[in-house]
Parts: sequence; structure tokens; C-alpha cells
Amino acid sequence: MIRPIIRDVLFLGQKSDAAVPSDGAVGRDLRDTLAANRERCVGMAANMIGVRKRVIIVSMGPMDMVMYNPQIVRRDGPYEAEEGCLSLDGKRRAKRYQNIEVAWLDDGWKPRRQRFSGWIAQVIQHEVDHLEGVII
Repeated sequence: MIRPIIRDVLFLGQKSDAAVPSDGAVGRDLRDTLAANRERCVGMAANMIGVRKRVIIVSMGPMDMVMYNPQIVRRDGPYEAEEGCLSLDGKRRAKRYQNIEVAWLDDGWKPRRQRFSGWIAQVIQHEVDHLEGVII
């Protein structure tokens, strides 16, 4: 289901709760909502659609990846980035890392761990910040 984008900074500033297996619908709603906003968005966190659960989606070119309970377990290569957000107006500066390693659960609730770099790493970091209530 395509959900409206939340712009309430008080809601967005709250930490998200751990996702559980019954939160699969949140991942599906993120897929639908990202697809509907693809021209102006490359990733989303569940709180952006009104759900305070630790679920994100990231566009990785031809596919979109949903991550449940993502954790950045390693990072290196800090740099300053300028980012926009579908939930906010304008652009803001953020500290990001060129390379990250992420642990998460996939759609089948299987543990995954992978390294990401560059643009995809930046998008993941932005969305994980959302889960922590960090607004750029």
C-alpha cells in the first residue's frame, strides 16, 4: 500500500522499535511507497510512512532491498555530504562514511551481512539515522 510521507519532525525524531516477523507488511508498504516516489527518492525508513519500526528500503539500481533491524557494524572513510530528504525541505550537511558493513534480517527473516560503499552506503546511513531519530 502506498503510504503518505510523514513530515512531522517530532514523530521523526523518535527512535524506532525493533522489527518483528509480523512486520512484513511494513516492508511491502515501503516497497510500494518508494516505487510511487522513485523520481525523487532512493531510500526510506519506516518512520517516514508513520511506522516506528526498524525497517528501511534502499534502491540499489534495478532492485530495492528491504532491511529489517539494520545495524552498521563497521565504518571507515569519513566525509561530509549534503543530503535531501523526502520528509524535509531543502538540503543539509551530514557526516557519512565511504565504506560500511551492515548486518540485517532479510524478507525471509534470515540474517545477512554485507559491505557497501559510495552512494549506496550513504543512502543506508541516512535511513539508519532515521531509525535512531536523527534528522539531518
